[in-house]
Amino acid sequence: MSALGKLHELAAEHHEHAARHDREAARLHEAGEVVAAAHQAHLAHGHEVHALHHAAEAAKEHVAAHRGK
Repeated sequence: MSALGKLHELAAEHHEHAARHDREAARLHEAGEVVAAAHQAHLAHGHEVHALHHAAEAAKEHVAAHRGK
């Protein structure tokens, strides 16, 4: 797999993890588990930050690969 493909894969994986934590946060919030829900939301945020980082790196790779064409 290319470096660009791997970065896209990592971004997608982190988006999936974030979505899972968001769903768990919503479930916990509905159950009145506010502290646990906040923790899950924090984990979701962390995964989104990583996903954005990998997406930005993929964009840089793409630009570098097509520079001068």
